[in-house]
Amino acid sequence: MEKDLRKTASYVAVDDHLRKLYEPAFGSPQALREPRVTADGRRVVVTGAVFDKLDGVPRTALYTCRNGRLEPLSAGPASAQGAVFSPDGSTLAFLSDRGTPRMFQLHLMGTDQFGEAVAAPAVPGSIEYAHWSPDGRRILLGVAGLGADLSGGEGSATVTTGAGSGSGAEAASGSGSGAGAASGSEGGAESADGSGAADAAPSWQPLVETGEEDGRRSLWLYAPGTGELHQLSPEGLNCWEAGWCGDGHVAAVTSQGADEDSWYQAVLTLIDTADGGCRELLGSEVQLGLPMGSPDGRTAAVVQAVCSDRWLVAGDLLLIDTATGSTQAVDTAGTDVTGLQWIDRERIGYTGQRGLDSVAGIVDVATRSVREVYSTALACGGATFFPAGSFTADGRVLTVQESYELPQQLVLTDGAADDVLASVAHPGTEYLRSVGGTAREVSWLAPDGLEIQGILCTPEGPGPFPLVVNIHGGPVWAFRNTWSMLYPWVPLLVSRGYAVLNPNPRGSVGRGQEFAGRVVGDMGGADTADLLSGIDHLVERGLVDPARVGLIGGSYGGFMSAWLVTQDTRFAASVPIAPVTDWYSQSLTSNIGEWGNSFLKADLTRPDSLAFSRSPVFHAHRARTPCLVVAGAKDRCTPPGQAREFHQALRANGVESALVIYPEEGHGVRSFPALTDFLTRTMDWFERHMPARPSR
Repeated sequence: MEKDLRKTASYVAVDDHLRKLYEPAFGSPQALREPRVTADGRRVVVTGAVFDKLDGVPRTALYTCRNGRLEPLSAGPASAQGAVFSPDGSTLAFLSDRGTPRMFQLHLMGTDQFGEAVAAPAVPGSIEYAHWSPDGRRILLGVAGLGADLSGGEGSATVTTGAGSGSGAEAASGSGSGAGAASGSEGGAESADGSGAADAAPSWQPLVETGEEDGRRSLWLYAPGTGELHQLSPEGLNCWEAGWCGDGHVAAVTSQGADEDSWYQAVLTLIDTADGGCRELLGSEVQLGLPMGSPDGRTAAVVQAVCSDRWLVAGDLLLIDTATGSTQAVDTAGTDVTGLQWIDRERIGYTGQRGLDSVAGIVDVATRSVREVYSTALACGGATFFPAGSFTADGRVLTVQESYELPQQLVLTDGAADDVLASVAHPGTEYLRSVGGTAREVSWLAPDGLEIQGILCTPEGPGPFPLVVNIHGGPVWAFRNTWSMLYPWVPLLVSRGYAVLNPNPRGSVGRGQEFAGRVVGDMGGADTADLLSGIDHLVERGLVDPARVGLIGGSYGGFMSAWLVTQDTRFAASVPIAPVTDWYSQSLTSNIGEWGNSFLKADLTRPDSLAFSRSPVFHAHRARTPCLVVAGAKDRCTPPGQAREFHQALRANGVESALVIYPEEGHGVRSFPALTDFLTRTMDWFERHMPARPSR
């Protein structure tokens, strides 16, 4: 395999495909997320991912809507994101790295004319989120210190500065991992106060690890009226995520440890804003996320869920009496809750996923009764992994609607009628619609009788087609009917004549906690049969050629793309991306090694443990499938050694394998032109080993 593909016909073809998609919208938003609306519904803001050229990752910018168009509120080359309106709608707070690349700080602007923003005093680190207090006098800031880990979905690097203006790529721009949004690739040295004044470290200096933690996450309070800024959280407490609980307290997901593994054992803590005093509200055997309290402080809300990735929380909505600690779950009719917003002290809005549908509803806190605003097969929320939206006082929802064939549109809906405020459609999206085929929901029965769902994307024609099974990460994540299925290789492969199955095996979101929990202690077990039976189902229907079936997936999807070729020889080609292939070395080199052991229920001291029996490298002698194994050199979740181990195990057993490690990438391939190179190699691999069209 050549190292430099840039002059090959296939690279030129992929580059042309990507330019036809992106270039018509250079300087304009290509992907939307973080929709926000004022209580009266009069003002909206949304974050857009913007390419100015196909180089690096897109910057992010803020937009509002006027006369059916998206109009910018922020300008490049810096990024802006995380906008939130004050309770009275008069002020917009947002985060921007205009001071130092990738170091996000708080900025404020008035909403009467959305004029020039004013920077708030800087905090030591990068701000990940901001929340207004119910009375509008203070802003809560969640700050990640330098050296803090990013989650897998954010790119699995660390919080640090770097050259360039991009803040990170959405999942739609990269390989995805089963988690999050920004790539957060590492950059240069940074002084402790975020000023960037420190000299760059000499290249010869070693990496030093002692086991002592740096890069903690803390909470800060800023009062715009007085300019006062101070740290709220006590030293030694790591605060992963937080929201107001009345004006005098903050509800936070906290742990003593600051390493990524510590999040999985975090608890819900109530912090007094007057003195920083802490009181534990809730511990859990699984994970907690989306903490926020009612405006009167009497009730705290949190989502409790089986989780595989930080920031990807989808599960049961719990309401907690802050005085007594009594906890009650809310019946959301099978919806895995993925977003929360207190509308007032009596109502809390939620978004979530049920099956393949996006759902929004409102809970009456006193009666625990629920009114659904909508349930739709359209994906709602934007370029994120889970549904999201923002509620008005009268119960409407601002969200981003899309499907595989519908470019994103910003919509304010009451469930009965949609007010389409703006769309990102442009000649590039029309091009992709013309070559990307169509998508349909499919379902089948696993060998044990459990129904499995998925989305099948196909080119024109009756088939049978060669099939690529696109396996999502997590494993606790799920596909919805989204634009490009959030993965750029899906429409690319369809345009070349391949069908692509995007399955949600057991362990996926949208089917309740019992369904999600079925993968715990059985990764690579029954979910293997879920995927194989899906292929069999499509073959039986005459849609798929059984002699031309391939695999692709990132993170957990990378593990399964490696694992399946050791369990079944039917596959013609496979592309594992950022895979786990050896649970022993993974547990001792990854920043989430303890999570892997607990989710697998593996005991490294026992030779009969699942750490051995579910590691693809120890079964490579059974593989016959050519594999293109892909990794990022800066990946901390699934370090590149995992890919190398599998590649060398395959080669040692006479199986064709190519190893591709991108030196500037983390958990997945997210930045250009590395992404163009990766897509070219992927397309070439499948066309070489399972061609969609007869050779001329």
